[in-house]
Amino acid sequence: MNVSGKTRICGIIGYPIDHTLSPTIHNAAFKELDLDFIYVAFKVEKDCLRETMEGMRALGIHGLNVTIPHKERVMPFLDEISPEAKIIGSVNTILNQSNSLIGYNTDGIGAIRALEDNEVELNQKKVILLGAGGAAKSIAFHLSQKAKEIVILNRTLDRGKKLAESLRSKFYVDVSWGQLSKEAISNHLKKADILINATSVGMNPKLDETLLDPNWLSPEVCVFDMVYGPVETKLIRDAKKIGAKTIDGIDMLIYQGAMAFNIWTGKVPPIKRMKEAIMQKIIELTNK
Repeated sequence: MNVSGKTRICGIIGYPIDHTLSPTIHNAAFKELDLDFIYVAFKVEKDCLRETMEGMRALGIHGLNVTIPHKERVMPFLDEISPEAKIIGSVNTILNQSNSLIGYNTDGIGAIRALEDNEVELNQKKVILLGAGGAAKSIAFHLSQKAKEIVILNRTLDRGKKLAESLRSKFYVDVSWGQLSKEAISNHLKKADILINATSVGMNPKLDETLLDPNWLSPEVCVFDMVYGPVETKLIRDAKKIGAKTIDGIDMLIYQGAMAFNIWTGKVPPIKRMKEAIMQKIIELTNK
């Protein structure tokens, strides 16, 4: 990779950020298409967002991904927000267009692509969504256009209620909410078709954490864990043991990243190369 004064900079902001695999994905894609771009990770604490956005303008940073805990907090500091991201209420991608910062959200579409590519039928299905943060909002928005019923379970009850009521007002879908508790998960799983973990539970370094007892799972329930570090969380491992279909967070990471890549470059993303790069990186990290 040759970096010069003409090289455009993209990156990701979050806290923590050490675990991110996004640089691997995007730098492989830039190289594959011979684009003069580079992608880096920025550790940004929650009280530094205003300065970060001012720095994005001042330094001419071309694009940023946004991850935990900034997806909602960053919105007041942007000049424009896409209609979809505005409805969802969170941003995970920013484009610096002539010093105007435009926010987008690609999380939900990335998650839907991951489900559909794994041949998971969404129409007329009951989905349990664990969490109500930025990524959960985005996937709930897209699920509401396909699923029959969505149950949102969140630690902060008011946050889950707010998301459910917002979806009810926009879509003809049965949406309910409740406390993220073992009792609620156990009860709702009995009649669920799909379980989606949109919380950070199970992320490195807390590899043995999970929100549910493995005995509550069944082979008929598809388990989708949006956590991608590690690839196989305890939830995914437990689901595999009983023969359930599982989807890890890697596919979602790639597809939402591919959309961001297109927003920044206007090019069709080389998804195959992006997948190869991230799997090679995971092998390297596993063997360390």
